[in-house]
Amino acid sequence: CDTAPFLPNSSHFPFPYIIPASRTSSATETSRTAPNLAGDHSSPFLATCLSVFSSVLIASPETETIMMETWRKKAGAAWERTKRAPGLACRKMWQVGKDDPRRAIHAVKVGLALTLVSMLYLLEPLFEGIGQNAIWAVMTVVVVLEFTAGATLCKGLNRGLGTIMAGSLAFLIEFVAEETGQVGRAIFIGCAVFIIGAAATYLRFLPYVKKNYDYGVVIFLLTFNLITVSSFRVSNVMKIAHERLITIAIGCGICLFMSLLVFPIWSGQDLHNSTVSKLQGLAKSIEVCVDDYFSDEAGTEVREEESDDEDKSCDEDPIYKGYKAVLDSKSIDEALAMYASWEPRHSRHCRYPWQQYVKVGAALRRFSYTVVALHGCLQTEIQTPKSCRALFKGPCIRLASEVSGVLIELATSIRNRRHCSPELLADHLHDALQDLNKAVRSQPRLFLGSNCSQASNMLAVAAAQARQEKEREAATTSSAKTDTSTLREWKKTRSKKELSAERKVLRPQLSKIAMLTCSLEFCEALPFAAFASLLVETVARLDSVMEEVEELGRVAGFKEYKRDDVVTVKCETPRVDVCLNNLPSHGLD
Repeated sequence: CDTAPFLPNSSHFPFPYIIPASRTSSATETSRTAPNLAGDHSSPFLATCLSVFSSVLIASPETETIMMETWRKKAGAAWERTKRAPGLACRKMWQVGKDDPRRAIHAVKVGLALTLVSMLYLLEPLFEGIGQNAIWAVMTVVVVLEFTAGATLCKGLNRGLGTIMAGSLAFLIEFVAEETGQVGRAIFIGCAVFIIGAAATYLRFLPYVKKNYDYGVVIFLLTFNLITVSSFRVSNVMKIAHERLITIAIGCGICLFMSLLVFPIWSGQDLHNSTVSKLQGLAKSIEVCVDDYFSDEAGTEVREEESDDEDKSCDEDPIYKGYKAVLDSKSIDEALAMYASWEPRHSRHCRYPWQQYVKVGAALRRFSYTVVALHGCLQTEIQTPKSCRALFKGPCIRLASEVSGVLIELATSIRNRRHCSPELLADHLHDALQDLNKAVRSQPRLFLGSNCSQASNMLAVAAAQARQEKEREAATTSSAKTDTSTLREWKKTRSKKELSAERKVLRPQLSKIAMLTCSLEFCEALPFAAFASLLVETVARLDSVMEEVEELGRVAGFKEYKRDDVVTVKCETPRVDVCLNNLPSHGLD
């Protein structure tokens, strides 16, 4: 049947018509009768719709079939993902709890605390005594209860002190403002709000206040303004403030009870274990990095293929995982050290110098920069040949194993809270460095090159420069023969084929530069020279790490090392990153 009579008028349907390509006669007739939307309407939006819709919606039967098949495949894939989603979610939740069972314990503690504080609403006698202000107790539990006892204690005391100080100051201002009359009272309250608000906000910029009492200052500002401003219109505001103070105290008490007495999680212990795991991770990263550098080409190719996928390399590469935990630990170390200083004495190890752990972490970060550079040597474009690397395989692997052994021994000493073994300061590292030095000195031509090779390299460089100058002159001569009008016309009419041809001209030049670079004899040894120098740099930076660990043992009173002690050095992979347990708290009040 003909489709032209059923086509809508342009005044009622301002879009291009969908015309199957198989109906040529109808399409021809429609094209004669259809209005020109772009001509009838001067809006550029309608012109754009006309060009886009006409190119997309006018499709042939073959195109329609392909589109249906594509949509059918996408729908099938979406359905498969939907069916797998519940199982993936369950496995992910199980894995999160398996990595650190304390997460499940913390979740149960939060649920139990919210249930207890909800009794202020659910039980009639408690609700009659407190009233609607019981909601502040619920908000206090949600905001204050943290993963570790130190964090909960810090926020709870900050919230309590801020509320008490704000209430006391608001009561004093209200007492003074009552004697000034209605107008003078409004002016006095406005001036007090301005002065107290500006002064408290300025105090937040002080480093010590910002680090320890920032949350308390925020609560102080909030409570002070609520009480002071509300007192101008509400007569019983002091009663409301008193009830709110009681409910906040109840909420803080429940949080402290759940954090300190029900399966407590200590920030100091987390900081202690985090330092041990970082030392072990760096030891494993160095050992794996050096082993991969001197491994066979097949293993290297496999690692390069894996590194193409960024997500896979970040999640599974042991080298990356080792130093990433150290590089990202600055903020979490400082937070754990601050929270640990708030924790009460719960064992004979709880009064450790937590700030010294932060210094150890800083030394480890400086040390990890060399590990990052070593990892980069595995992924450079120019690599030393395998035959050249094999000459230095033994000394480098021995040096890396010695560095890794020192890091593991340091981790063991911190875990067991004892001083390092005297054998740690023996001459093993010095002997390994001497072996590497002898191996490098035994192959001087790899790093310096011979006179003949230098002369041939200079000739190759001169020949390459001469060819580049000739090509540049030829390009300049040909471009001078064109006039301005021809050049403008050429710019307008050149096609994608001509642009791709220009790109191909550049590729031989780049390939010549690459061939020239690889032809230099000393370039073969330069990548290994960088790798060896970084390996030696790890030994130099290891000394600062040893000094900080020794200072930690001295200040914390670690027990002395005894030769009779049976020490088992074991490198364990940490099950979970400590920073993943710190949930950001957003104030609800």
